[in-house]
Amino acid sequence: MLFLAEMSGWLATLAFVLGIMALCIEIFIAPGFGVAGVVGVILLGWGVLLISVDIFHATQALTVALIITLLLLFGGIWLAGKFNFWHRMALGSRQNKEGGYVAPRRDMEKWIGVQGLAATPLRPAGTALINGERIDVVTEGEFIAPGTPVLVVKVEGTRVVVKAAAKEV
Repeated sequence: MLFLAEMSGWLATLAFVLGIMALCIEIFIAPGFGVAGVVGVILLGWGVLLISVDIFHATQALTVALIITLLLLFGGIWLAGKFNFWHRMALGSRQNKEGGYVAPRRDMEKWIGVQGLAATPLRPAGTALINGERIDVVTEGEFIAPGTPVLVVKVEGTRVVVKAAAKEV
C-alpha cells in the first residue's frame, strides 16, 4: 500500500512534466493540429487529480487555474491592443503597382516557339528579351551566355523554359 502512495507522487510529477513538455512541443516545435496541446492539457489535469486529496479539491484547483488563465489571456490581448503589438507583427503595406509589385502573368503560352535573346546569363534562370518584353526564363540545365538567341520550348504556369536557338533573331 505504501508503494502505491509513493508511486502516485512520482506519477503525478511525471504527468506534470510530460504535460508541460507536450505543451512546449505544441507551442514551439510543432504547432499544428493541436494533438500535443490536448495531450499536454490532459496530462496536466491528470497530474492535478493524482496529487489532490479528493475530487472536490482537484476540481476547485482546476477551476481556479482556468479562471486565472482566462484573466491572463484577456489581459494579454488587452495589453497587446494598447501597445499596438498587432500592428508591429502584421505587414501594414499592400502590394500594389505604384509600390513596384507586379503580379505574375498567366498568358505566357503565346510565346511557345517564339525566339528571343538572353538578356542576362541563364544559369539556368535569368531574363530574356522576347518580342521586346523582359521575361523571367529558365533553361533545362544548360548555361546560356547573354546575347545568345533563345527559343521558348515550353511554358508551365508562369515558368517559361528556353533553349539556345540555332539561328539569330
